Amino acid sequence: MRIKRDYMGNDQLLPAYNVQVGIADEYIAVLDVNQYRSDMDCFVPLLEKFYEHHRIYPKYPVADAGYGSFNNYLYCSEHGMEACMKFPMFFKETTDKKYHEDPFRAVNFKTTVDGALLCPNGKKFKFVYRKNIQGNQYGRQEEIYECEDCNGCPYAERCKKTPHNRRISLNRELTKVHADVIGRLTDTRGFLLRRNRAIQAEGTFGVMKNDREYDRIVRRGMDSVKMEVFLVSIGFNLYKYHRKQQVHMDMAA
Repeated sequence: MRIKRDYMGNDQLLPAYNVQVGIADEYIAVLDVNQYRSDMDCFVPLLEKFYEHHRIYPKYPVADAGYGSFNNYLYCSEHGMEACMKFPMFFKETTDKKYHEDPFRAVNFKTTVDGALLCPNGKKFKFVYRKNIQGNQYGRQEEIYECEDCNGCPYAERCKKTPHNRRISLNRELTKVHADVIGRLTDTRGFLLRRNRAIQAEGTFGVMKNDREYDRIVRRGMDSVKMEVFLVSIGFNLYKYHRKQQVHMDMAA
């Protein structure tokens, strides 16, 4: 796999596996091992394994920004789940007011009564064409628009980077999905879900990798690696169960 850059800034192509876990009540409820470099590609296989084992889908699948893709959002909608995965620009959208309200972002353009987009200089954007998004399983398309005339625009330096009329790409459905996700994750319940995910999911890997010093897979081949990681996960769950039982016994005493 081509994995993260090292401390010298070099890309690394190394033997590696992507281990995914789903945590519920501090226990590992589902586990998957694959060789997809992107976490976005790991989301659906992990949730399908969860359904295979438990015969239900989680109501609120909470994940970090590495899992927030159009495919994954629509997958959640199809299976009755409320998507709680952040998307790559979630932090900037929710904390950077200047970015969020930037009038030169296409999503902030005003529209006329007939639905035409207007730039900050009042120029209309005309539809040019649609293009398919490579690798999208739900037929996602982006619409390309071009400004009718950028000549002499006083905002040209802030609005565009080329000498030509500005072009923008829009996916209105994805924009709406992002707005729904922001609303879902920034209310009280969403805040608690995100905090709980950070504690349980990251904590699980912290215990396994740091406390138990399990930071390298020793077997090779997908079947052998899965067996190894499954055994480590069973050990983690037994450890967690024993700790909870001990706490209850101490409280009872």
